[in-house]
Order: sequence, then structure tokens, then C-alpha cells
Amino acid sequence: MATFAVILPAAGQSSRFQYKNKKKPFVDLSGRAVWIRSAEVFANRKDVIQTLVVISPDDREFFLDKFGPTLAFMGIQVVQGGKERYSSIENALSEVRSEADHIAIHDAVRPCIANEWIDLVFTEATKTGAAILGIPIHDTLKRGNEKNQITETVSREQLWAAQTPQVFRKDLLVKAYQNRGTLPVTDDAQLMESMGHDVSLVRGSPLNLKITTAEDLKLAEAALKVLPRPQTNRPLHPFADDQSGNDLFR
Repeated sequence: MATFAVILPAAGQSSRFQYKNKKKPFVDLSGRAVWIRSAEVFANRKDVIQTLVVISPDDREFFLDKFGPTLAFMGIQVVQGGKERYSSIENALSEVRSEADHIAIHDAVRPCIANEWIDLVFTEATKTGAAILGIPIHDTLKRGNEKNQITETVSREQLWAAQTPQVFRKDLLVKAYQNRGTLPVTDDAQLMESMGHDVSLVRGSPLNLKITTAEDLKLAEAALKVLPRPQTNRPLHPFADDQSGNDLFR
């Protein structure tokens, strides 16, 4: 069985979130913090041997104080983040266990992830070395200027919106980061592309949304209600109630 380490970046500043002075990963979502909902599906998989959450140094004391018991129960390792996302991932890569064959990177603020989508992208990555979830673009796309005026209608043909997890053979991802140079990357697949390595697109779901604004919380609450339920015989963490979703860490 292929083995996976999962990295959950949660070190951003949440500058666009503007919700009760809280950062996106730490906000309550139907009874559990957003980052816990993102992590718990991976932490309960047999093929995931390590889960790492990357947080800002400014949040470390708060994070460990509030979520310490959950981290211990779920076996999640905390990694200090950097100034940029790519530096946070580099820090986490240095902590990945040698026995992990592949590395999956999943946004800590994508809490509506289901095992069936993870299965698909994990399987494809074991075949090709690099695969990401995504969804084809169906809307008409417009390019605008600084005055919010349309300057161009962009063809949507063969365009996909990238999602996570993004999954790579460990040696390929490590090499990609070693050769990054000054390339300003917005996701990890871009690094793989820059190396000339093909990245497979695996159809995900619109439900696998990324929380960016406070309005997205309402969408995520609705999405959680229609997600496939996880197949597990144990509680997702010691203070979870599988029926009500109540959590003492609210």
C-alpha cells in the first residue's frame, strides 16, 4: 500500500476574511474548527502515516493552548510557517517521515473534503507521480482592469479551477522545491509544471470549496450536510459528538 504524508497549510493572514477578528482555519464550522474538519478525514485514513498542520509563529501559543488535546489524539504534528506559503511548505517538507511515499498538500480552509475524492486523486498520483483535484470551468470568464471594466472575454475551453489535495511523489516534490529559485508560486502543481513534469487533473466537486470570505462559511455549512459521511468506527477526536457535531473547542 502506498503511504502518504499530508501537509495542511494554515499560516496565512486571512486578510480577506474579516470575521470577528478570527483567522479562517480557527473559526467554528458546525461544531468544529475549520482546520479540524479539513484534517480529520486524512487523519483517519490507513494510508496516511503522517499529518502536519503549518501555522504562523504568531498563532502558536493560542493554537497549542486551544487545540492541544485534539492534536495529541489525532496524532497531528505542528510545523512553524514562513512568511510565504512556499516557505511554509518547505518547512513542512523537512519534517516529512522517510517512509512516506507521497505527499499530499491540502488547504486547511477546505473543510468539505470527502474520502471518495481523496481516493481518486491518491490513486492517480501513485500512477503518474503528480495529480490534483480540480473542476472544469463552466462560467463565462471576463478579464477586467483596475476600474473593474471588462477588457476581454476569456475562452473557458479546457480551463479548470485547481483544488486540493494536490498529491505528488515525495522525491519529485522535494526536487521541485529545491529547484524553485525565485519562482513565485501560487500552488504546488505550478512547481511541478515548471520542472516539465505532467500533472494529472482529477475531477473534484464544487462542494470542495475554499473558505476565503465570511460568506463562504454559510456555503460550507450547507455543503457539509450533503457530503458523504466518513466511514469510521471511532470518534474523529475526543470531544466530538458524531450525531450533533458538538465540540468543546468551539
